Amino acid sequence: MQCHLLSFEGPDPYAEAGGLASRIKGLSHALVNANFETHLWFVGDPQLSGYEMRAGLHLHRWCQWISQYHPVGVYDGEEGKRADYAASLPPFLFARFLLPALQRGDHVLVMAEEWHTVDAIFHLDWLLRVNGLRGQATLLWNSNNTFGFDRIDWERLRRSAIITTVSRYMKGLMQHLGVDAIVISNGLPEDAYLLPDEEAVSKLREQLSGRTIITKVARWDSTKRWALAIQAICAMKKEGLRPLLIARGGKEPYGSEVLKTAGALGLRVQERSLCSSDEHGVLKALNGVDEVDVVSLLTPINSEVRGVLFSGSDAVLANSTHEPFGLVGLETMAVEGIACIGNTGEDYAIPGYNALVTETNDPWEFISLFGALKRNRTRERALRHAARRTAQQYAWPKIIQRVLLPKLTALAGPGPVPPRQAA
Repeated sequence: MQCHLLSFEGPDPYAEAGGLASRIKGLSHALVNANFETHLWFVGDPQLSGYEMRAGLHLHRWCQWISQYHPVGVYDGEEGKRADYAASLPPFLFARFLLPALQRGDHVLVMAEEWHTVDAIFHLDWLLRVNGLRGQATLLWNSNNTFGFDRIDWERLRRSAIITTVSRYMKGLMQHLGVDAIVISNGLPEDAYLLPDEEAVSKLREQLSGRTIITKVARWDSTKRWALAIQAICAMKKEGLRPLLIARGGKEPYGSEVLKTAGALGLRVQERSLCSSDEHGVLKALNGVDEVDVVSLLTPINSEVRGVLFSGSDAVLANSTHEPFGLVGLETMAVEGIACIGNTGEDYAIPGYNALVTETNDPWEFISLFGALKRNRTRERALRHAARRTAQQYAWPKIIQRVLLPKLTALAGPGPVPPRQAA
């Protein structure tokens, strides 16, 4: 069975801007492993081949002629790319892939992501209808966030595709727009469950002995509660807990505001870069921070380094005022880290059992929950183990077999059911 994923973001560094890239990479490889003929159509690096087969996944880099004039990344020149994607991709996809498969009597699945692909779904739906083939194709459109909701013709989208989203929280937000979305959870790739190198975790804790290690990885955005994180570090410092906030943001200008605020509140801030992308690089970057309260990492950190930080920290602040799903929290739990998350889209969280859950803008809420946990080592170990067990239920292969395929069968009506693997 053919499966075509439509997404701006993808596996090229050029096309990685946030959680959507992580979702697409994990989902696409899991579909390949589930024996789908999987194609990813994304706004890829203009310097790479337009088509590439990688580990069984068909990569189609679109909008390259535009991207060469916009080298910053996938959303540089966003409007031009969106228009070209909607106009040129559907006819090519239909003629080269969908039409031959449908003429053979096959069923095809198209899964599109975020508001940028809505017009492409409209175009593809029209092509299928005018050729009398709409009943042989299942079109899904998925929302990972509320970005661009004001630009979507929801009534037409309801007629064109099955609308899905990633959490019950997002489903509730969309119901206010008169949209009844189907929840198909996000997942994690199998390598997210690889426990970090024990020696590296031990070295991190030894190197920062006597400090309360707090990590936060999120884009610099006010909804990510960076201000609350700074307030919590201030309060913990006054309590004599010697906190060290290891912060990794992005390129957003709000980061400068956060760090200036930290300095104005009396926190000592340093920016550090990694000399190498592995755990040795982050350990070296965290040398000589005895008198530092906040270390802002300027270098992107890979999954290996994130695993060391998430597992080795006393807590990971992954709480937001608006979190559609919460991948960072789930990634933390997967490596037995202590995730402090909010109470929006994190359907996987059970307060006090597998995570710390905060609901207010009061830093003392976190400090109180954190303090109670750290005073009970048995409970802390139990929470770390429960976190990992919970996260293991969100592996992409399990999401596909237990959620995606059954819902496709129920929603798409009669038709061929793809082969299942053991969950």
